[in-house]
Amino acid sequence: MLDHFERNAKRRFRFLIFFLLCILLLSITFAVTLGPVKMSAITVWKIALGHLPFIGDSLEVNWSIAQERIIWDIRLPRVLLGAVVGAGLSVVGVVIQALVRNSLADPYILGISSGSSVAATLVILFGALPIFGQYALSFGAFLGAMAAMLSVYLLAQVGGRIQTTRLLLAGVAISMIMSAVTNFIVTLAPKDSGIREAMFWMMGSLAGAKWEYIPIPAVVVLVVSLFLIVQSRSLNILLMGEEVAATLGVNMEAFRKVLIIITSLVTGTVVAVSGSIGFIGLVVPHLARLLAGTDHKRVLSCSILIGMILVIWSDVCARLVLAPQELPIGVVTALCGGPFFIWLLRRSSYSFGGGGK
Repeated sequence: MLDHFERNAKRRFRFLIFFLLCILLLSITFAVTLGPVKMSAITVWKIALGHLPFIGDSLEVNWSIAQERIIWDIRLPRVLLGAVVGAGLSVVGVVIQALVRNSLADPYILGISSGSSVAATLVILFGALPIFGQYALSFGAFLGAMAAMLSVYLLAQVGGRIQTTRLLLAGVAISMIMSAVTNFIVTLAPKDSGIREAMFWMMGSLAGAKWEYIPIPAVVVLVVSLFLIVQSRSLNILLMGEEVAATLGVNMEAFRKVLIIITSLVTGTVVAVSGSIGFIGLVVPHLARLLAGTDHKRVLSCSILIGMILVIWSDVCARLVLAPQELPIGVVTALCGGPFFIWLLRRSSYSFGGGGK
C-alpha cells in the first residue's frame, strides 16, 4: 500500500516537473516575441539556433539583421538572465526559510540586499570603484552583499555557535542600518538623474542585461542548486529542530555555516546583475510546497522552475505595461505577488511546511 502511494507521488511529481518545463519553454519563447517590434516564435528559435555550432550552418537565413540584433543582443539575454535570477532568488528563499524556520523569511531578511544597495548607490551616484570599469556596479553590489552577510554572520555567533533567532535579528538590524545609509547617500547625490537611476536599481531591473552577465550567475545558481538537492535530507531535518538533527547524526552547526555562505554567494551574485527584486524568494517556496509537498528535494526542483517563470513574466509586464516607459520589476512582483500571497495566507488549509490541513 505504501509502495503504491509512493509510486503515485513520484508519478505526479514527474508530471509536475514536465508541465513546469513546458510552461518555462513557452514563457521564454513568448517573452522574446513580445515587444514594440513583433516577432514570430519561429523566427525567434531560428535566430537562437542559428548561433549554435553545427546547427546554425544548416539553417536558411530568412531574417533581417535588425531582427537578429533585437532577438540575440537585446531580448534573449534579458529573458535568460531573468530566468537565472528567478531560479537563484527562489532557491535562496527555500534555504533561508528552512534555515531560520520562519515562513516569512526571504533572501533580503538577512540584510544582503541592503548591503548591495549601499555599494550600488555609491557606484551610481559617486562613481565609486572606477577600477572595475563597466562592471563597477556589479562588483560593488556583490562586495556590499558579502560585507553585509559577513557582519550578520559575526553578530549571530555566540561562543562560536550560530543561533537562529540571533541570526534573524542581526539580519533585520543590519538591513535597517544599511537602508538608512543608502537613504543618506541618496540625499547627498550631486545630480537628480542619478537619484532616479539609483532608485530604479534598488527596485530591480533587467534593462542592462548582456550575454556576458549570464555565465557567472548561471554557474553559481546551478552548482548551488545541485548541492542543495543532494543535501535535501539535511534540509528536511533542519526543520525538525536541533535535537532531532543531533539524534540523526547531522552536524547542524557546520551545515548552517555552509547554508549562510552559499546563500550570501547566490544572493550577492544575482542582485549584482538585477538589483533588488523582492517577493520572489518569499512567495515561490510556498507555491512549490503547495504543488510538491514538503520534501526539499521536490520543493527545490519546483521552486527553480516556478521562480524562472515568474521573473520572466514579471519582466514582460515591467517593460510592456507603460511602454515605452519601463517599470522596475520589484514594483510588478510586489503588486502581483502581494495580493496572491495574502490570498495564500487566508487559505485555512495552508501552513508553513505545506500540507497544513
